[in-house]
Amino acid sequence: MGREKRYSEMNEYELNQEIASLRDKARKAEQMGMVSELAVYERKVAMAKSYMLNPDDFKPGEIYGIDGDPGSYFKIDYMNGVFAWGARLHGDGREEALPISLLLKLEQNQSN
Repeated sequence: MGREKRYSEMNEYELNQEIASLRDKARKAEQMGMVSELAVYERKVAMAKSYMLNPDDFKPGEIYGIDGDPGSYFKIDYMNGVFAWGARLHGDGREEALPISLLLKLEQNQSN
């Protein structure tokens, strides 16, 4: 019995297949009222989507919106793989890591 592939080992096609499967599982969990299981699948989708993005497109010092959290903003301190480390603006100042798929580019970040 082989081990499951890590997202970092998957190609774009495999990642899309995984995302479709996770979304289906999330939909079923939601229909059954399994809130915590739904949250786990949604987080896995965000992780898989992050591996389809280029971490070099996300710059320390820039501010991004947070997908699924309107009105919240995140300032990147540094990158580590597909995770952006930093803090939410107007939050408690604690450092946290977000998968880059949850970060939304703001107009002022796009100077090119």
